[in-house]
Amino acid sequence: MTDAPHPDHDAPDSHTPDHDTPDHGAPGLDATDRAFLDHVADRLAALPAVRAVTLGGSRADGSHTPDSDWDLAVYYRGGFDPADLRAVGWPGTVSGIGDWGGGVFNGGAWLTVDGRRVDVHYRDLDAVEHEVAEARQGRFRWEPLMFHLAGIPSYLVVAELAHNRVLRGTLPRPAYPAALRAAAPPVWRERATHTLAYADAAHARRGQLTEVAGALATAAAYTAHAVLAGRGEWITNEKRLLQRAGLRPVDALVAGLRAEPAALSRAVDQARELFEAAR
Repeated sequence: MTDAPHPDHDAPDSHTPDHDTPDHGAPGLDATDRAFLDHVADRLAALPAVRAVTLGGSRADGSHTPDSDWDLAVYYRGGFDPADLRAVGWPGTVSGIGDWGGGVFNGGAWLTVDGRRVDVHYRDLDAVEHEVAEARQGRFRWEPLMFHLAGIPSYLVVAELAHNRVLRGTLPRPAYPAALRAAAPPVWRERATHTLAYADAAHARRGQLTEVAGALATAAAYTAHAVLAGRGEWITNEKRLLQRAGLRPVDALVAGLRAEPAALSRAVDQARELFEAAR
């Protein structure tokens, strides 16, 4: 999924967010693309328990390239069975519920439809609505997720509602809650602080370059989450996380690492200064 903020991210929080109607206005799609999207959305919407279908990723905001895949999500209520998706017959891998960790990012499928790569994510509406309510109160939890350096916040599924285009059904489009803007940045910054402290104490003094490099990258991602949360900008993955937070200068620090204790400690100190200044 992509990470563009919703244009209303600074709007006052509302306990009754507006709802989207089906949206065929994804930018940059030609008639063939739209026909393909209609076909896939109709088939997904017809699955038992599915209440809505959305388009996310670069296809939703027009930043896609010809090679970009198609990111869709099915929002279901109750007994969604991935076997029903498997039975459609599209080639690929269909996971079970919970196979991707069992948290808010609870499973999906990697498929090929008419020669195009299509990812389908499962979204339990009960769980999503719970996270919307939690985010309004400034509450969230951290979850590990494969391929993500910093893991993900549980409000990722709220960010998806703010970013994705609704193709079938209706879904809320929440503004960024003021309570979350206040509560999330200290949590992320504390993670970054502890990660750097451990890297300095446990790895830098031993000249362990790889471990320090990993810690710098992870702490940078934590800090970027803090920056974007403080601005009230939704984020749905790490692909543009550092760019949007203005933290690409960490690349130079990582590129300049040497397997010498003093040099590694200096790099940790420089990273600490960079991250503390990021707003």
